[in-house]
Amino acid sequence: MIPYGKQSINQSDIDSVVSVLQSDFLTQGLQTPLFEKTVSNYCGSKYGVAVNSATSALHIACLALGLGKGDYLWTSPNTFVASANCGLYCGAKIDFIDIDLKTYNLSIEELEEKLIQAKKDNKLPKIIIPVHFAGQSCDMRKIHSLSQEYGFNIIEDASHAIGGRYLDKPIGGCQYSDITVFSFHPVKIITTAEGGLATTNNKELLTRMQLYRSHGVTRDPKLITKEIEGSWYYQQVALGFNYRMTELQAALGVSQMGRLDEFVAIRHKLRKRYDLLLNGSQIIKPYQDKESYSALHLYPIQINLDEVDKNRQQVFNELRLNNIGVNVHYIPIHTQTYYSQFGFRLGDFPNSEAYYNKAISIPIHSGMSVNQQDLVINSINKIGSR
Repeated sequence: MIPYGKQSINQSDIDSVVSVLQSDFLTQGLQTPLFEKTVSNYCGSKYGVAVNSATSALHIACLALGLGKGDYLWTSPNTFVASANCGLYCGAKIDFIDIDLKTYNLSIEELEEKLIQAKKDNKLPKIIIPVHFAGQSCDMRKIHSLSQEYGFNIIEDASHAIGGRYLDKPIGGCQYSDITVFSFHPVKIITTAEGGLATTNNKELLTRMQLYRSHGVTRDPKLITKEIEGSWYYQQVALGFNYRMTELQAALGVSQMGRLDEFVAIRHKLRKRYDLLLNGSQIIKPYQDKESYSALHLYPIQINLDEVDKNRQQVFNELRLNNIGVNVHYIPIHTQTYYSQFGFRLGDFPNSEAYYNKAISIPIHSGMSVNQQDLVINSINKIGSR
């Protein structure tokens, strides 16, 4: 089975992890700070906070920005549930902005209309989480401009997008946001097996996220409010969590970062072949924004149901039978059973629903061979038209 996404591990990665296993520190050593520095230097941000998942990173980002009960968090329906759940963890209310059918990212027009109405209703969001779907950046310049007008904070969910660029600058530099979050799950661009990281340029947000990552406990004399009893002394100053990244994960991440640009370049070669060789009116290929250099975590096609004599499930199953590990990203969050308790219903965000009903993510990853890609291309080109 050709997977839609897959990690690429070489001997250098293995040696880095083994070196940590043979060291004195399996956690809370030097590798995690090094990984944080490596990522933040690459992205052009001042700081990085490594954690055990992007979900954890989203959670501590929301907490650091003061999200709480009665606040509103908005995000895209076309994302994994974690992009919205992080707000629920904080007691906030969730709402969504429908997507642009061209980019599959949140629609700026929909966002602006929703903000105008929310201001009238006194229900403006405290945080908006734009999701860089498939690795392509949202229009952050416009979103940031709206944040200045309406007073909301921005967390970029760049789980798909490390190695990508927006307006010729690396995603993660936080030029247009307060915090950016990355994921290092094995199917992402680089991996730490499981893991996430938040970048920021704000020292206060850094300090808060570091506290929330590790139980709310500190040894920093600047944060301790009582007399320090000795060199062993620590103090809990916030209610935090155990979201730390291990040294094994961080060492793997440092090693993987050395090949990040190579991984993304390979994905772009594969994307160009798909763009060139996938033909016919039976599919819609993903749009590539000229202002963005996508990290290409995904290559999502849409089945043109008006031109094909099969439904999406039939096409999906046919490709799986051909040993092509296709997937679907994503079931719109507002249609999830859990979210029905908040009043969301099918039909609320029609663009996200229309995209989902036709979407299939086909394989694209740095370990994919030309022969494997040819099998994918030939199988899709054989999908029968009416």
